[in-house]
Amino acid sequence: MVSTIGLPREMQIGAGALDQLVDVVTGLGSRRPMVITDGYLAGGGRVDQLISALTEAGLDAVYFDGTVPDPTTASLDAGLRAVRDHGADLLVGFGGGSPMDTAKALALLAVEGGTMRDYKAPLRNDRAGLPVVAVPTTAGSGSEATQFTIITDSDSDEKMLCIGRAFLPVAAIVDFELTMTMPPRLTADTGIDALTHAVEAYVSRKNNPFSDGFSLSAITTIGRNLRRAYTDGSDREAREAMMLASTQAGIAFSNSSVALVHGMSRPIGAHFHLAHGLSNAMLFPAVTRFSLSAATSRYADCARAFGCADSGASDELAAERLVDAIVDLCRDLAVPTPGECGIDRDRWFGLSALMAEQALGSGSPANNPRVPNAGEIEAIYAEIYR
Repeated sequence: MVSTIGLPREMQIGAGALDQLVDVVTGLGSRRPMVITDGYLAGGGRVDQLISALTEAGLDAVYFDGTVPDPTTASLDAGLRAVRDHGADLLVGFGGGSPMDTAKALALLAVEGGTMRDYKAPLRNDRAGLPVVAVPTTAGSGSEATQFTIITDSDSDEKMLCIGRAFLPVAAIVDFELTMTMPPRLTADTGIDALTHAVEAYVSRKNNPFSDGFSLSAITTIGRNLRRAYTDGSDREAREAMMLASTQAGIAFSNSSVALVHGMSRPIGAHFHLAHGLSNAMLFPAVTRFSLSAATSRYADCARAFGCADSGASDELAAERLVDAIVDLCRDLAVPTPGECGIDRDRWFGLSALMAEQALGSGSPANNPRVPNAGEIEAIYAEIYR
């Protein structure tokens, strides 16, 4: 079987990598870059520093800070106007997954036009938009290395998965020092998001030898460092390890796929506005338990990489220990239930059928080792609420 692999053309990784932004942008031939970020990051002074550095290099640089968590089709309108008004020739996605996903969407819309629904999976989008340089400030989404973007349809509350090389950043700058001020809740949610990426890429029906290596490396690193980063945010070694693992997991699932956890997570985020990593964490134990029998040896590999089973354990025992380890991790990182997040029980169950339909429609559940039907998805939604 031939696997088609896509990676950013250039990646700058390590402490101080952000200092390379000007060289990366100018090396790509840009004269009118625009930084796509959010209001929180813009208010902290870092974005002004980026603009100053780009301006001092002779570039006409500006920023747009109107991105929102879990970007919507409506939230793209102002950004697209700003990109066109500036005549931007390159976009810098600076922030967590939402600013990077927004930059990817705007880069395609600025060139190809239309709406994001025109680019929804299963359509594959390989025509080039504006070049994107991705600069993550959280260790979780891996969006700096993926050929995906997630945009919510403002009319239907559907989280749309959009795929293809059009959404693969041309360059990525991965500087763990940008994550040193992440609070514990964000550290937990983004860290479990990265772990989910790595595990799902490994057990996916689209797994391949290239993505497998990145998956297992990321799982091992996260197993050793996520609790450390959560407990002590000033732990530079743990922060650096988690940032690298996040990027490795992004490379893995971009060149394999995610599966049922992500398929079920997107509707939760769209309807109840929970952070993506948090909804993944809620689903992760139940979905893993549901899927074990269809890929026991692969889940066992994940368990050994994570450090919760040794080489002497049978595949069946190791796979079961992985579920237990995920449950323990979610407990240690204080992952709440939907009810504890204030989600009304009647609304949750009232939307379960629609969420199951939307999950299946995304295509991700079809990549799962055990492919569910709508009823089985609804049962998992019920399980995690209880």
